[in-house]
Amino acid sequence: MFAGPVVLGLLLLIPLRASAETPAAEARALIARYHEDLAVIDRARDLLEAALTRESQVDTMIMLSYVSFLWGDVRATTTEEKLAAYARGREVGERAVELAPRNHDAHLWYAINTGRWGQEKGVLRSLFLLPRVREEIEILLQLQPRSVRAHSLAGNVAMEVPGLFGGDKNRAEEHFKKGLAIDPKFTVLRVDLARLYIATGRDAEARRELQQVIAETAPTNVADWTVKDLPRARKLLESIRDK
Repeated sequence: MFAGPVVLGLLLLIPLRASAETPAAEARALIARYHEDLAVIDRARDLLEAALTRESQVDTMIMLSYVSFLWGDVRATTTEEKLAAYARGREVGERAVELAPRNHDAHLWYAINTGRWGQEKGVLRSLFLLPRVREEIEILLQLQPRSVRAHSLAGNVAMEVPGLFGGDKNRAEEHFKKGLAIDPKFTVLRVDLARLYIATGRDAEARRELQQVIAETAPTNVADWTVKDLPRARKLLESIRDK
């Protein structure tokens, strides 16, 4: 005679458990396989924006900063759309940093969006951002010395900024190699290291890195590898085919 109330109680728990997943977790699950359907990036962004109108959670801000970066990279089709996406990522990332100053991911996506915005705007037109990006890189590596994405960001900044303003290709190479020593399957690092090799006339070394990206069977981020890293690797390899 106690079965009814027990079953009812269990049934009542089901929707509670289903709704316990946070917006950030839902968005993370959506974008984990975005290579299968790019539209999930749109859905993740909309979900997070809606969640922020209800409650200002740091995890939601961080995930929105990441998804904004991803949207700018993958979904935007014009410079204006890219700049707007990275600007939104900067905005919510900076707010997350203010609320959680020791949170590595808050600093990470704020810094990456800032760097990407500057890259899209043009390096020389966005040099005013450079001190802040460098400060963020320093904080990131203090918080997590083995942060692969922080080494990736540091390497790209050192590679892209002109030497007159502190760019240093040797330092860039060090960061890319440090990142790969931590995670050899983080394929964007190999693509960027290959870009550096090509820029410094080391085509054979670039070819080796690019071939490894193309042959990778278990990339750390399969979605990024499929949508971004693999096509870039093939294009770069083709560019040095006859060299």
